[in-house]
Amino acid sequence: MSANANDDRFPVPVLEGAIAGVAAWVVGYVLTYLVVSGEVRESPLNRVIEAFSGEPATYEMVGWVFYNAHLVETVFRDVPILGTQAASYIGGEEGFSLVLFAVPIGLLFASGIALATYRGASEATEGLVVGLATIPGYLVLMIAGVFIFEVTVGGASGAPDTLPAIVFAGVIYPAVFAGTGGVVGAVLGDRP
Repeated sequence: MSANANDDRFPVPVLEGAIAGVAAWVVGYVLTYLVVSGEVRESPLNRVIEAFSGEPATYEMVGWVFYNAHLVETVFRDVPILGTQAASYIGGEEGFSLVLFAVPIGLLFASGIALATYRGASEATEGLVVGLATIPGYLVLMIAGVFIFEVTVGGASGAPDTLPAIVFAGVIYPAVFAGTGGVVGAVLGDRP
């Protein structure tokens, strides 16, 4: 057990973990924006949205791609003639690069390592717990993003699929990748 675990602080780094989760989410969105916003801005769908609503939906559509990088589809509801449809904008002939899948994975993994190093975790279980502390910050922004990235035109709407965004992207992704990063950080930090 590390020296930090024996001090007066709460054993789970709640504040540091929440900050790391928020930072991973924000940096992930910003990186996604830098990579795809140009193409999204010029896309036919964005032009249709702009024609009907008067404003482009670039940041929202980049949000859709960011959620797609977490394996969360974009759901279109009440679209005339089509009804409800789901789509993903990563991969395929017309999709964005598969490398975008690595953005949230890499950032959460790095967050876990950073937290374990910062807290001086020296055992795998301690590193895991420290990495899991990213969940609250990441989850809160994943929930908020479902609503922030919703686009409504007329009666039709498009947004990240709510349940997978919360459960899969908001809880499972940080648990697996930041938790693993925390374990790796603890194991590497324990070496002489």
